[in-house]
Amino acid sequence: MNTCDNQTPLAGKRILLGVTGGIAAYKSAELCRLLIQAGAELRVAMTDAALEFIRPLTFQALTGQPVASSLFQGEAGNAMEHIELARWAELILVAPATADFIARLVEGQGDNLLLATILASKAPLALAPAMNQQMWAAASTRDNLQRLRHRDVLIWGPEAGEQACGDQGLGRLREPSDLLEDVIDFFAPGPLEGRRVLITAGPTREAIDPVRFLSNRSSGKMGYALAQAAWRAGAEVLLVSGPTCLERPDGVERIDVISAEEMRRAVLEQLPGQDIFIACAAVADYRPRQPARDKIKKQSERLTLELERTPDILAEVAARPNRPFCVGFAAETQELEHYARDKLAGKKLDMIAANRVDGDDGAFEGDDNELAVFWDDGAIELPRQPKTRIARELIAIIADQFSRRRP
Repeated sequence: MNTCDNQTPLAGKRILLGVTGGIAAYKSAELCRLLIQAGAELRVAMTDAALEFIRPLTFQALTGQPVASSLFQGEAGNAMEHIELARWAELILVAPATADFIARLVEGQGDNLLLATILASKAPLALAPAMNQQMWAAASTRDNLQRLRHRDVLIWGPEAGEQACGDQGLGRLREPSDLLEDVIDFFAPGPLEGRRVLITAGPTREAIDPVRFLSNRSSGKMGYALAQAAWRAGAEVLLVSGPTCLERPDGVERIDVISAEEMRRAVLEQLPGQDIFIACAAVADYRPRQPARDKIKKQSERLTLELERTPDILAEVAARPNRPFCVGFAAETQELEHYARDKLAGKKLDMIAANRVDGDDGAFEGDDNELAVFWDDGAIELPRQPKTRIARELIAIIADQFSRRRP
């Protein structure tokens, strides 16, 4: 993004800049200056090791704000400063992020102010690594970064070049001007800016009697990840959720339902004005025809239940005039593309995302997933990865196809 197009592209954005103890800490002052010049509201938090490389007075002069560096800054009159910073920040950027800091972050340590603030914050976290090229190449560092990426942490850099120790290779801190561009891109309007997205997630429960029900193994994790990704892409998101143990995603409105019929009523009631409908919920296909009014007693050796079809919510939405862009999900144990494309055509959908659920691969309860995405004249494979990341990729595909068909 060209910052010349807007004099203050980060106007009002609240950014906490974390500085750790590496020789590249001197570049953090330039990054600080550039972020403020771009309009950001900036606060700085330093580790004890960072104080050995650059003085807090530098950042205080640039930001006009006191620099946070100790969990026990009695003179500040606020022993809970890390909580205040955690709630205040819209983005936490650690630049430089040393190998030691990264390792401590992975382990969930919170024995300094910056680590404690990160633990206490819901704000997105970005790291700009800086270290010796051999430290960067070390297996432990690579493993730590992979674990952080699984937690949705953004990794910006490093770059290759000559290092302070005289080595050549990857490990240099990304240049402050490039980090500024990364921050601007992070806050840029998403591809679904101004759009309304309705998503269903989780299982449904179909009552057998007052204490028993028919359901499935869906955890709701994929649908919740999609809701969060759609919100981060700029959409106004409404999530209709079956019973799960998951917290409501940030920025997302949620309606809780239990049965397929309750989900159907909620979806149809909220449908007007929606631009995109993503049916990710694992809605029960059948329900007991006559649920017992009282608890069924364990008496006979066998019990026969008469089942009837539940409403096909996605098909009903897709058949409506002036319907939203419709995306379905298909969980299959065999012939994935065949059955997925059958549903795509049969229900007249715009897109369908299919995943294989044969065996104990954790597709339902696990944190990872893989998808094959199909539309009339195209398809794409999304390899196995965390559901949060696969959700971002799928939302990007949906946004692209939506813009092509409904500009």
